[in-house]
Amino acid sequence: MTRLIPLSSSEHKDLRIITRRGPQYGDDVMAVMTFPAEFRHVQAHYPIVYARSREDVITPLALLGFKDKQNLFLTESGWDAHYLPLMIVRQPFYIGQSPNGKVLQIDLDSPRISHAEGELLFKEGGGNTEFLDRTGSMLATLDQGVQATQPFISALQEHGLLESFVLDIELGDGTKFNFGGFQTVQEE
Repeated sequence: MTRLIPLSSSEHKDLRIITRRGPQYGDDVMAVMTFPAEFRHVQAHYPIVYARSREDVITPLALLGFKDKQNLFLTESGWDAHYLPLMIVRQPFYIGQSPNGKVLQIDLDSPRISHAEGELLFKEGGGNTEFLDRTGSMLATLDQGVQATQPFISALQEHGLLESFVLDIELGDGTKFNFGGFQTVQEE
């Protein structure tokens, strides 16, 4: 369940965010949305695929696994890649809309929320911590990136550059997957 509310220095002054990585924090996901400005960082570690929704919207995804609740980059000691997609890093924060514009929201049901451990959001005497300022900048980057995605997808479609693919995979433990249902950019 998700319980989003606007972040408030008075109401949330004691909140902390756990930044460790693991399935208990919701990191056990097969894929996360990415966007063109992040592609250079993402593609160095993860395949980028394109998913078509029932509403016929195409979304670029950083592929982390081959089935639901599988993230092959999670290990006993955390995340096994130098770059984490911003949609992973942003948890438990969201961008919301208010009558006065965009606002930073937090999911109070997130397992990353703590009062005892993790990164503080607000300084004791008031004001944002460096962690919260970095989070705000990252969310602004995400917001701009998401807005730039649809024109990019439209250009790919206009030039017929997306194609379906099927991938036969055998993992080191012998598990085999026939992975399909996504699209990729034509190699040519």
